[in-house]
Amino acid sequence: MTLTWEALQRRAKKADTAGVIALLVRASEEERVALAKDVEAGVRAEATQWWRHDLNPMPGYALAVIGCMPTAARAAALLLRTSMQTWTGIGPERFLELARFRRLPWLGELGTRLATRLPTRDADEDLWPMIAALLREGRAEPPVRENVARAWLANLLTRPHHWDRRLPPLSMRLRDDPHRDTLLPALFEFDGLAADLAAGSWDDTAKEWTATPRLPAVLAHLIGEGTLERKTYLDLTVDRLLRGGKPHDLRPFVLLHDLLEPTLDELSSHALDYARLLPDAPGTVAALAQKALRTVDDAGRLELETLLDTSGPTLVRKEKTLVKSQLTWLDKVSRRHPDRAGEVLETVAAAFGHPALDVQDRALTLIGKQTGKLDADTVARLADASAVLAGDLPRRAAELFGTMAEAPAEVPELPPAAPPAELPAPIATPGELAEELVALCHEETAIAWERVLAGLVSLYATDGPAALATALRPVLERYSSDFEEHSWNHSAALTHLGVAIRSALGTAKHGSQWQRLVAAVRRAWQDGRRGGEDSPLVATPDGVLGLRVAEVASQLTSTMVPMVVATPTHVTGSLDPAVLLERLRRAEAEGWQPWPVDFEQALLRLPREPDPAVVEQAATLTSPAGRQFAAWLAGGGLPDPISRRWEQRPLNDYYYSGAGVARRVVTILGPARDGGLRLERQLLTTTPGPEPRGWPDDFVLCGDVLAMTLPHHREAIASWVLPELAALADQDQRRGAEVLPLLAACSGPVGPALAYGIAYTLGARHPESRVAAVDAFLTLAARPEPFAAAVGAALGDVCADGMVKLSRLTPALAEAHLAGASLAVWEVLAAALPALLPTAQRGLPDLLELSTQVAGAVHARTEIAGLAEVAARTGSTRLVKEAKRLHSVLHP
Repeated sequence: MTLTWEALQRRAKKADTAGVIALLVRASEEERVALAKDVEAGVRAEATQWWRHDLNPMPGYALAVIGCMPTAARAAALLLRTSMQTWTGIGPERFLELARFRRLPWLGELGTRLATRLPTRDADEDLWPMIAALLREGRAEPPVRENVARAWLANLLTRPHHWDRRLPPLSMRLRDDPHRDTLLPALFEFDGLAADLAAGSWDDTAKEWTATPRLPAVLAHLIGEGTLERKTYLDLTVDRLLRGGKPHDLRPFVLLHDLLEPTLDELSSHALDYARLLPDAPGTVAALAQKALRTVDDAGRLELETLLDTSGPTLVRKEKTLVKSQLTWLDKVSRRHPDRAGEVLETVAAAFGHPALDVQDRALTLIGKQTGKLDADTVARLADASAVLAGDLPRRAAELFGTMAEAPAEVPELPPAAPPAELPAPIATPGELAEELVALCHEETAIAWERVLAGLVSLYATDGPAALATALRPVLERYSSDFEEHSWNHSAALTHLGVAIRSALGTAKHGSQWQRLVAAVRRAWQDGRRGGEDSPLVATPDGVLGLRVAEVASQLTSTMVPMVVATPTHVTGSLDPAVLLERLRRAEAEGWQPWPVDFEQALLRLPREPDPAVVEQAATLTSPAGRQFAAWLAGGGLPDPISRRWEQRPLNDYYYSGAGVARRVVTILGPARDGGLRLERQLLTTTPGPEPRGWPDDFVLCGDVLAMTLPHHREAIASWVLPELAALADQDQRRGAEVLPLLAACSGPVGPALAYGIAYTLGARHPESRVAAVDAFLTLAARPEPFAAAVGAALGDVCADGMVKLSRLTPALAEAHLAGASLAVWEVLAAALPALLPTAQRGLPDLLELSTQVAGAVHARTEIAGLAEVAARTGSTRLVKEAKRLHSVLHP
């Protein structure tokens, strides 16, 4: 019987691996090698379609490969094909059985080639046993690479495979592993393997998965019994800690170091390494280094210079426990070396720069106990160093060092906010419009939307449909899923834009989608309402953009309007009245009227206080739009809507127990007048229900579109987005805070919606949300409009019952203080503390500490209701200590 690929393939597809082996064994070596090309062609042709069969043919194909290929290179090329990844189901024994029968000399090379091509990140748990078997059979060592070490480690730690269920314990497997001495050191040398080492593993004893890294205990055991060299692995551990990384990634190396319990001699030999770790390493590693160095120092084997050099930067670390321990250690050393006490205490003075007042206090107290033993020059240097002390400590330092208290420094102020940037130049050519359309498909931004709308209308008027068709048709075809209507996007602005473009090109007018848009625009204009069941328009403020795009689609080819008039002049969405005046003058001169929705959006973007000269010139306009523009400016524009605080609580505790929102503060918004523009009522009306919504996310992708709709009435937009901002804190949502800096850059009074929005976001769960809140806070602080007291009152409200955590809030306010917004931060704290002091919320001492620092910086003398009562309490709790400290600063 002649050996053929068809015969091998038939048995492989039936998962008849015994039949495949039988065919290969019966054939001669010449027949097997002669079939190699057919096997290559067959595997390449059929391998990608194995899922069409009930049985997996890949193990049979792999046997054909090892049974026929003449070289390791050709065998590896086939086995490494993506579609062949399930070939390892054959298992090592049957694979090697056929290889041994052929007496192949290149099995070690095949194992090396397969190992080199192992996945970089996700280890293939099934492939490594095959590779290990090939390396062992060929007496070859694995290449020392990160991907190889990762696969070896994953196979070592994973649950036993289906073909080898009774594996010995991990310690025995590692002791007997032939590649241990080659690959085990690589676990310390490749930093990318840290996360793999820190991950959980299969516990052989408990027969379950454990989250605790198990390898450190196994390594310590093998080192203890002498299988692994102790010095080598202690050195590797310390070296790995020195290279640093995330605390979680370094955890297995910290565990191993602790399990090894280094002797005094070993600690002494690495003293300089520990000295490098103490100032900069993650907290757990720094604590390890501190403990090691103290042991060496207690034995008299640590150079004082080493201690002093490493202590300075250590004393400003954020971990107060570590810093206080360092201070205690230095105090002990100063008494042990009285001749060098001055040097030691000058090092202690580095803690004056620590952000925590209790650390500064402790350092000052330690120095104060020995001031009388120091020479005058040292005392003078310590007095100079005390200039950075905060709170009530500068006064104590002046008394201690015999200096006069310095005159209060000027209160830091933020520079005035820069004016908003201007909108980029308009789109000038159809090709540029096509490029901007592609960018819009990848990321919808308000600026891009404004430029695309303005460019489409103006280029249709100047260049005509033919030029637009040449540039835009390829974009419509490439991004058809964005521009064509589907069940999931019938109200999307991009879908409406597709209709508008096809209308401009003459391919969509009078189609069903175009007709629905025309009808929706007509209804919205007639009754001032958008949205509703099956409507292509939405009722929320971001829906104004969709309405404007729909208006372009319905009007572009039927009216001779050469431009949109609502295009803003600044990135905030603000429109310069002088620019709108010129646009309306052009309309009068050319005999056309702006589209109605476009014109109303333009009016809503005008600033509150236009240039009087523009108001005077607007009165000369004669067209209907011109007269309305003049009346709008003369009447003061859009009146501020009425915004009222509204508290929500779940009516059904069981239903909302999963959401975890016991109380949420939002706002009710309503227009200040009847009538007005057709867009007004929906834009200025929010009617929240009695219960908080779980995980609201209506506006997380369109914050800039919202802000641009009403750039001078940010309180209205804040009312719409407030539930999402609240959910950043009370439901730990991640997205939505991006709108806050945009609203801060806009204008208008700060009402309860924006105040509560900032309060919630300052206490958000995720750091990036708090960064956005601090950015918004700094922008508002650089402007003249008052806002801080309202934010403080809101913080006191939402933090009093723990709905917003003070532990998140305090660092955010501290950042604003350090950035120069100290006056505004103090207003916030002064307004929030009266509501918080009676609650004794967790984190209140930290907030009081920050209050002391800020009060000292701004020379505050504010009376805080309830502070004196807390400060007068007996006891030594930190709350009482910080209250006393703040009270002493406010009442020197």
